[in-house]
Amino acid sequence: MDAHRTRLEHDLLGDRAVPDDAYYGVHTLRALENFPITGTPISIYPALVRALACIKQAAAMANNELGLLDDERTRSIVRACEEVRDGRLHDQFVVDVIQGGAGTSTNMNANEVICNRALELMGRARGDYAALHPIEHVNMSQSTNDVYPTALKLAAWFGIAGLIDAMETLRRAFADKALEFADVLKMGRTQLQDAVPMTLGQEFSTYATMLGEDQQRLREAGDLIREINLGATAIGTGITAHPDYAPLVCRRLSEITGVQLMTAPDLIEATQDCGAFVQLSGVLKRVAVKLSKTCSDLRLLSSGPRAGLNEIDLPAMQAGSSIMPGKVNPVIPEVVNQIAYEVIGNDVTVTYAAEAGQLQLNAFEPIIAHSLFKSITHLRNGCLTLAERCVRGITANRERLRAMVENSIGIVTALNPYIGYANATAVAAEAHATGGSVYRIVLERGLMSREELDRVMRPEELTRPQPIRDRPK
Repeated sequence: MDAHRTRLEHDLLGDRAVPDDAYYGVHTLRALENFPITGTPISIYPALVRALACIKQAAAMANNELGLLDDERTRSIVRACEEVRDGRLHDQFVVDVIQGGAGTSTNMNANEVICNRALELMGRARGDYAALHPIEHVNMSQSTNDVYPTALKLAAWFGIAGLIDAMETLRRAFADKALEFADVLKMGRTQLQDAVPMTLGQEFSTYATMLGEDQQRLREAGDLIREINLGATAIGTGITAHPDYAPLVCRRLSEITGVQLMTAPDLIEATQDCGAFVQLSGVLKRVAVKLSKTCSDLRLLSSGPRAGLNEIDLPAMQAGSSIMPGKVNPVIPEVVNQIAYEVIGNDVTVTYAAEAGQLQLNAFEPIIAHSLFKSITHLRNGCLTLAERCVRGITANRERLRAMVENSIGIVTALNPYIGYANATAVAAEAHATGGSVYRIVLERGLMSREELDRVMRPEELTRPQPIRDRPK
């Protein structure tokens, strides 16, 4: 089709020429002109586009059941929606992710694309709105103010499911390493100072546990976003919708999506309240903070290789310097750290935007949506990247770890029950003054035999509560 051909469309502000090969219409065209903000279209979030199509399909089916929309128009709208849900026409969802109007441009974009595709399915030309209208028919019984937040919640639900799966991949990678390193003795540290012995397996097990805890927190946040305000229309009173529409469209949307949705008990409250988004954003920040702490640990533990801790080796992924030959950097943990910083910033944005809602509506849900979807998407990609390109390839420097335990003054804490506090203090002082090994000094002073010391130095003795044998009298 000739890209220069146009069709004339009309809206509140007058007539405009719309590219004839476009499925969007005049409202979307004006939004393209009004919001040249990020250059990023809403189609970057396929889950949002699919959520919009699910809502428009459910609305058409509900309106048809209520006798408000005829069978032919309903069939065409439903078919068009199914195509969008299958991934078609996503390139026609072109409005910017950041936009004024509380999401109206996004809703209009969806109405127009679905309408024009439905017109084609009816054997009519795009723009033939006398036969099927994007507002009168596709948007029947709806307002941006109930469609848009419902779409955000659905898209977030789909995103959370993917993020939880990615976290499970990472959790299992850490759990596998915990088993592999279960017998590797090392020094634990508090405040970056030697503390008491532990195993490298115990250290990696904590990372797996933290991820498991946060998966559960995400599921809990997901439960909150299953409550929707579809049927509220403009402010929650349900004006222009059939009295039976809200429960019916919720039921149809649940069937289409497979998500057990529920209509909010107070639609006026639900239309203005962004609390579920704030809650979700807070949980995403929690995930990010703990994941970043884990990545900082990995960078610290692998520091060196000669002048750092050098307790573990991360897989080498790329050359680390354009000037220093042989240098390899912990690039995968570093990129996940940066994702975490972004997510923390996104949470600040969501917080301010949610607080800024006024009276019966929050006009700033587009930036809430953009912030949440970025956080979910980037965290998901970060978890998968960390698992596949870092954690699975980590190896332990076993001899160095053992030597650090034997040379650490912190080991005297574990020996205190066997040699007594006074002896332990003397050994620690000598080790600190001479740089000698605690292990060697204990043997030289005759405080324990080599067999006794080796027994106590076993990981299973040093890293969990044990009955004390041979306690000094």
